[in-house]
Amino acid sequence: MKTVLNEQQLAITIKRLSHQILENHTNLENTVLIGIQPRGVFVSDRVVQEIRQLTPPGTVKYGKLDITFYRDDVRSQLHVPNHTDIPFSIENKNVVLIDDVLYTGRTIRAALDALLDFGRPAKVELCILVDRRFSRQLPIQADYVGRSIDSIISQKVKVFWKEKDGKDEVGLLGGPDGMY
Repeated sequence: MKTVLNEQQLAITIKRLSHQILENHTNLENTVLIGIQPRGVFVSDRVVQEIRQLTPPGTVKYGKLDITFYRDDVRSQLHVPNHTDIPFSIENKNVVLIDDVLYTGRTIRAALDALLDFGRPAKVELCILVDRRFSRQLPIQADYVGRSIDSIISQKVKVFWKEKDGKDEVGLLGGPDGMY
């Protein structure tokens, strides 16, 4: 495995993403943050934690979105649903969707479809930890990017979290000759 972000770089990247969101949304009154289940929630939990340290208590509206049954591949695989928790209206709000890796764009398309069940947002922005820029199947791009990487289709970006995997790290698995 080739390391893309080590533990320190990952912490700095999350801090930077949090500050960038605050720069564009100084008044969080009309802004909500929503993590995409399952793995985007690890990123969003940390981004929200950073933002909460920089803002008055009760300022941040944070939810978690399950997109399982909005995916276009749900018929070809068995999926176990996660839990959606959006305890506020997104009607006419600025929504910042947060996920770990942007690859084909299909997850984000599913998230946009799922969001419509909760209202019509004024604006939707995308915050991504890792952008695999040359792999898009849909015209989707992130507004906030932690790290952009070039990778080939046989490679996989793996994001490790202390809470789930025992370490914080982003790695690239499988090289052009199967190495790493």
